[in-house]
Amino acid sequence: MGVGNGTVISEFILTGFSGLDQRLQLSLCLVLLLMYLTTVMGSVAIIFLVCVDNRLQIPMYYFIGNLAFPEIWFTSSTSTKLLVILSSGRRTISVGGCFAQSSFYFALGIAEFVLLVVMSFDRYVAICQPLRYAAVMKHQLCIHLVAAVWVMGFTFLSYHLVLLSKLTFCGLSNIQHFFCDKTPLFQLSCSDVTLLWKTDAVFLLFIVLSSLCRTLASYTSIFFCILQMPAASARRKAFATCSSHLTTLAIAYGSCIALYAPSSGHVSLETNSIVALLNTVLYPFLNPFIYSLRNKAVMLALKETMARDCCQRL
Repeated sequence: MGVGNGTVISEFILTGFSGLDQRLQLSLCLVLLLMYLTTVMGSVAIIFLVCVDNRLQIPMYYFIGNLAFPEIWFTSSTSTKLLVILSSGRRTISVGGCFAQSSFYFALGIAEFVLLVVMSFDRYVAICQPLRYAAVMKHQLCIHLVAAVWVMGFTFLSYHLVLLSKLTFCGLSNIQHFFCDKTPLFQLSCSDVTLLWKTDAVFLLFIVLSSLCRTLASYTSIFFCILQMPAASARRKAFATCSSHLTTLAIAYGSCIALYAPSSGHVSLETNSIVALLNTVLYPFLNPFIYSLRNKAVMLALKETMARDCCQRL
């Protein structure tokens, strides 16, 4: 909480999408609500199926289930407040709530990026070194990899809370965004954040770009392995799967880099909000379909579970 000019700030006002007509706000609210509910229900269904179906208890689905869990909280950290803003117009958020929202958003985002690296490595071993897959991707290794992902996420959560605690605010309380993003908080602060801003931007981009490079390296190797497959149908199927994965990666990494590159502080509020929607709403919405619900094994497990549930009720 910042103190300045005798004023203690206890809450912020989120001004994102305030320029939209009320009807447009309600229409946007309805669309985002449907996308949010679909994301949550799809992610919950994936987690449930991975836990109860023995056929899905292999490394690939183990990682997908672990990706679905943070996605629920990642999109919830921003979408729930945005839905309240658009539906009721209540734009205030407490300082503690603002700092918590910002910290969880970044920590869960970092955890997802690292998990995408792990998943790309799993696919690389499965496609390029299938005979060694069982020996490399042992259950114990999978547990250790996921544990490392969560350790990194919670470490960044602590780091981000410490970072925000160093900011002071001098009476101004309007955040130029629809959630407590780091950039408008830095802009709102009356303390000198030049060094803090540059250091954090470099740190965040290092994590994002390093994970992006590792992920692309895995998919590049996968593409070369696919080209060597003798069957054309197998190549088409593998290319379709990888291209859909790369589409979601482009949205996630592209929007993140656009938002948090050192020069992004000069981007307009409207542009910033639209790009942020891609990162906080569209990317989590697409992931259940791209990684799971287009998969025949997952859909078969879902149909059998639903059929078994209906039989038990009858």
